[in-house]
This record gives sequence, structure tokens and C-alpha cells, in this order.
Amino acid sequence: MSDFLSELLQQIVNGLSLGAIYALIAVGYTMVYGVLRLINFAHGDVFMIGAVVAWYTGKLLVRTGHAPADSAMMQVMLVLALLLVPVLICSVLGFTIERFAYRPLRNRPRLASLITAIGVSMLLEYGMQTEVAAGGAKYSLFGPTPQGMPSILPWMENALQIGNVFIVPIDPIIMGLTIALMVGLSLIIKYTRMGMAIRAVSHRVDTAALMGINVNKVISQTFILGSALAAVGGVLWAIKYTKVEPLMGLMPGIKAFVAAVLGGIGNIYGAVLGGLLLGLVEVLVEGFVVGGSQYRDGVAFVILIAVLLIKPSGLLGGSTHEKV
Repeated sequence: MSDFLSELLQQIVNGLSLGAIYALIAVGYTMVYGVLRLINFAHGDVFMIGAVVAWYTGKLLVRTGHAPADSAMMQVMLVLALLLVPVLICSVLGFTIERFAYRPLRNRPRLASLITAIGVSMLLEYGMQTEVAAGGAKYSLFGPTPQGMPSILPWMENALQIGNVFIVPIDPIIMGLTIALMVGLSLIIKYTRMGMAIRAVSHRVDTAALMGINVNKVISQTFILGSALAAVGGVLWAIKYTKVEPLMGLMPGIKAFVAAVLGGIGNIYGAVLGGLLLGLVEVLVEGFVVGGSQYRDGVAFVILIAVLLIKPSGLLGGSTHEKV
């Protein structure tokens, strides 16, 4: 196998893994927009909260002697704890944000909701950093200093070599879990009463209300689902990149929004496609363009501008007319 082909395959693996995390975040953006026509800019910070909760959970498991574990059953329990605790807390957070920040402004001009979303984002980011002095000691929810994710599953850090391509176990786990969650979400949206209600509200809120659908409940469920997926993305990001910090959701959140626009915001499959494509493009630019690491973050914004100019509805989005 040639060096170029090996490098290409390596970058594709890395790009798909990164893009899968973008897809998990992007689906939350696209679901909320599909129902409320609102860009929830606090969504990237829900992703950050998921990583922070995973960090606290990992520290607790290590401190109590439960991690790292030798038995397969115990390792499964550790993985479930790392995923379920952040999912539960972020689901409650998503519900709380919708109930107390967005719902009171639902009938106000959209600019009010947009400003509120930015405010909630800053509240989460700087609230996690704020330190309070009491009794000669400083206390904070997390603090401004980046922290390393505890190593509770060491086997995930050992790269497997296939030919000249190195695969870290967390990469196929990320891709497999993302596919499983997307299939599960699709089944929920298509075949459950909750999914049918979400589709009805996304099509026409007033008509859905006249048909007896509890619109407030449906919107809350949408935020809960999106926040749960963002939490999973945060956990996977923390395990893969091993660094957790209060501002870590800013850039992935923006890129996931670009991914949602690229695929067609409001379209779940489009969000997944956009996330995978954005992850691949980023990694390929960094790997094959001279000085590509300097332009990696800028690629997302170039793609956003190109999509808005060429096909504003996105790759899988239909023709729509914005209501005013």
C-alpha cells in the first residue's frame, strides 16, 4: 500500500470519527429549528456540560476504586455510567433552558429568542469558570483551567494497526454509536406517537394545537432529545481528545451548526450527512494542504458561505420560504 493511500485512509478514519461527533450535535440544532425555527446557540454548551459531567463521573469512579476495571462486565457498567449520567443531566438542562429561557419568548420577535440563546450560552460558559472565594478557599463548578479526562478504559487508548493505518478503538465506537443513535432517533420520529407529534408541530404549530397536540410538551421533548444527543457527543469528545474545559463547546457547536446548514437545517439525515462531510473536509485539509492546520477551523465558515450562496436550503433541504 502506497504512503499516500495509507495516509488517505488514516485521514478518512479520523474525519469520520470527528464528523460523527459533529453529527450528534448538529441533530440537536436541526430538531429545534425544525420545530421552533430557532437556532439554539446554547446547544454547543450543552455538549460541553456533557463532557464536564463525564469528567466528574470518571473522577468519582477512579476515586472510589471502580475504575479502571478488569472484568468485561465492570467495563460495560463503567461505559453505561459515563454515558447515562451526562445524558440524564443534559436532558434536564435542555428541558430547563426551553422552559425558562425560550418558552416565555415564544410569541415575541425571533430576535429576542436569538439574543436569549446567546445569553444562555454565555451563562453556561462563564458560569462553569466562575470561582467564588469562601473561608479562604476557592470554589467553582469546574474552573477556568482545562482538565484531563480520567483514564478509566485504558484499552481504548491502544491503537490497532491494520496495514499502515492506525485505528484507536474509540473511533469505531464513536461511528457505531452515532449510527445506532441515528437509527433509533429515526424510528422514534417515524413510528412513535411522540415522533408523529414532533413532525406535526414542525409542519404547523397552530394546526397541531387545534388537533389536540400538547405543543409545549412536544417542544420540551425535542429539547430533551437534542440535549441527550449533545451529551453523548460531549462524552465521546472527552474520551477521544482527553481534554475538558468550559469553552470547549464553542467551536464544535459552531461547526455543528454549519454541518446542519450544509445538510439542510430541519432535516435529520442532512445533519448527519453535513457532520460527516465537514469532519472529512477538515481533516483532509489539515492532512494534505500545506499549512492546513492554520486553515482547519476556517474551512467550516468557507463551507457555510458557499452553501448560503449556492444552495441555502442545504444538500438535503427542500425549497422553503421563511415566515415573517
